Amino acid sequence: MRTSSPAPSSAAPTDAPAGRRPCISIVIPFVDEERALPATLARLFDTGAAIEAIAVDAGSGDRSRAVLGRYPVRIVEAPRGRAEQMNAGARLAAGELLVFLHADTLLPPDALPQLEARLGDPAFRWGGFHHAFSNADWRLRLISRMHNLRCRATGVFYGDQCMFVRRELFEQAGGFPAGLMEDIALSERLQRKCPPVLLDATVVTDSRKFVRMGVWRSLGRVAAILVCRQLHLPIPGAFFADVR
Repeated sequence: MRTSSPAPSSAAPTDAPAGRRPCISIVIPFVDEERALPATLARLFDTGAAIEAIAVDAGSGDRSRAVLGRYPVRIVEAPRGRAEQMNAGARLAAGELLVFLHADTLLPPDALPQLEARLGDPAFRWGGFHHAFSNADWRLRLISRMHNLRCRATGVFYGDQCMFVRRELFEQAGGFPAGLMEDIALSERLQRKCPPVLLDATVVTDSRKFVRMGVWRSLGRVAAILVCRQLHLPIPGAFFADVR
């Protein structure tokens, strides 16, 4: 795991409900997500689960930190890149289970109690959720359906499926590999150690990036990335341009 030292934050530390020790740590990587974060955070804290939340900033210039400041979230900094950000948050986390939540993704209402209830099961070590987009466009519904079938068949999770992993297993795997497609790379590492769990619950990702870029163009870009990776070809950096 890369060893970058995140800068301390002035945000108040996260407290578990009723003084309970957090058994689940939520790590949220973000850059300029002031529009998406309010809904994500409202859903995250609308439960009595014992959690801590760590948000990892990679240089936001908008009001993301102000939005996060309304909630008991610890804000830290890390170099830009989801792998670097999530690894930095994981190093500071106290929970037994690490949950990596994208800033524009909504957890199911009962997700955290579900995770908390499964912690006593030794076979429950890593996995993620079914996926859906916020837009009702039939093309996006089709993409999500294909996405979920692919995940069930291969056991490989994408980051927007809200991956979770036991701390000990995450450390054994070396954390997220630095670079692009860190979610697929970590899934492949974890698969070599134990099978994943695909929970029968659905996370909802804000579809604005797909819609703004164009649904078919976005899908083509994803397919091109996967082909490049499969053939060990360089992936053009333009494929990962931010759309907010």
